[in-house]
Amino acid sequence: MDAMECIRGRASVRGFRGDDITELLMDEILEAAVAAPSAKNCQDWEFIVVKNPENRQRLAGAALGQDMIEEAPVVVVVCSNLKKSSRCGTRGETLYSIQDTAAATQNLMLAAWDKGIGSCWVGAFDEGRVRQVLVLPEHVRPLAIVPLGYPAETPKKPERWPLKDFVHREHF
Repeated sequence: MDAMECIRGRASVRGFRGDDITELLMDEILEAAVAAPSAKNCQDWEFIVVKNPENRQRLAGAALGQDMIEEAPVVVVVCSNLKKSSRCGTRGETLYSIQDTAAATQNLMLAAWDKGIGSCWVGAFDEGRVRQVLVLPEHVRPLAIVPLGYPAETPKKPERWPLKDFVHREHF
C-alpha cells in the first residue's frame, strides 16, 4: 500500500475478529516500530506483546474498561526504558522518551494497517496497574496500549478540519 494511502486510510478499530496474528507478521509490525526515529538515537522503547486472555482482561481493567483490549487477539504495550532515555539527561527522560515511543507507536499502527490489521491507540490507563500486570521494573514506563486484530467492521474515519486550520506560515 502507498504510504499516503495507508496514513489517510488508517482509523481506530475497536472491534476485532478472533483470527490470530502470526508471529512472523507480528515481527514485521514490530520491526516497523523499531525503525521509528529516536531523539539522539536513544532507542529507549520496549514492547510487551500480550496474547494471554487473562492478561488482556487485566490490561482492559487497567485501561478503565476499554473492552477492545480484551477482545483483540494481540495487545502491544509500548514502554520507555528510562535507563536508556536518561543517557540524554532530564530532557531525555521527560520528553524524548515520550516522543520516541509515540513515533514507534505510530509506525506500529501504520505497519499493522498496511497488513490489514486494525489497531487503536490507548493512552487512558492506570500506569500502576499496567506495571503490576506486566511485572515492569521501575525504570520501564508504559506509555501506550495498542490492541491489534483483524477488524470486525470497516472503521469510520473521524472528520478532520481543513489543513489551513492547523498550518501557519512564518508566524502564528
